[in-house]
Amino acid sequence: MEYIIPLDSRIAVLCGGMSSERDVSLRSGKNVLGALHRLGYKNAEIVDVSSNVAEDLKGFEYAYNTLHGKYGEDGCIQGILEILKIPYTGCGVMASAICMNKEYTKRVLSTCKDVPLIKSVFVQKGEDVFKAVEGLNYPLITKPVSEGSSFGMTKVNEPEELEKAYEEATKFNDDVLIEEFIDGFFVTVGVLGEKGKEFATEILEIRTKTEWYDFDAKYTKGLSEFIVPATGLSKEATEKVKKIAVKAHQTAGCSGVSRVDFMIKDDKPYFLEINTNPGMTDTSDLPAQANVCGIDYDNLVLMILNSAGLNK
Repeated sequence: MEYIIPLDSRIAVLCGGMSSERDVSLRSGKNVLGALHRLGYKNAEIVDVSSNVAEDLKGFEYAYNTLHGKYGEDGCIQGILEILKIPYTGCGVMASAICMNKEYTKRVLSTCKDVPLIKSVFVQKGEDVFKAVEGLNYPLITKPVSEGSSFGMTKVNEPEELEKAYEEATKFNDDVLIEEFIDGFFVTVGVLGEKGKEFATEILEIRTKTEWYDFDAKYTKGLSEFIVPATGLSKEATEKVKKIAVKAHQTAGCSGVSRVDFMIKDDKPYFLEINTNPGMTDTSDLPAQANVCGIDYDNLVLMILNSAGLNK
């Protein structure tokens, strides 16, 4: 893998932060720091992001963003880095802000006829949730509109369960996305590369021991089986998922790295969301996907680091 960022550069590995995904981010940051040191970037350091981040970043030349959730994936830290003129990894302000909001991601992608979206409603604070879902078929999934790692998500099998699920989602965001539940299996595909030359990784299929791919299934070893390359799709569906993933990445204005999630039912993909800052923990999807493509963890970190020098 080509080195674009000079080895003597001072690199801030941004992690921790102030979101509900803080612990996951710390794990990502620790792993990335180890990789950077192995790659020869001895001046890379952890920066646990707080409200004093502008002060904490003084003297750093690049930022490797491993923040997840609010302030880290929503354009906030990206805006600060733009003001400070510090090149950073991954997606920019606009793409980060759009993709952090599941509803606005779907609105942007609705302009692409080739991206299959799940039927859903967007419920804002003060609206009648029961009236809002009248056109949907149960079971449903309630989601905070701007959270990750499945925080605040609930499967709703009957109308009697809706109010409690909706209230759980509003603990994280005032606005809630409610989708029809797709009774299939979960797949995810990474998108890497500089603008105009993006490519999809192999597709990772996830079979869980839980009812659906919730927080426990994502971050507890043994609760999910990673199958990569995916075996549950036909060759045609596999190519379609990869094509849609790259198209969604480009349409949303993403750069450097993203991970696009789908549900598969009857060999048909249904778009779920774009993650603009995928996890880099021991159990995260993107490293597993890249590894099957011949990109080991350290070279994946280097590829993402290079996006700080290529995509801005």
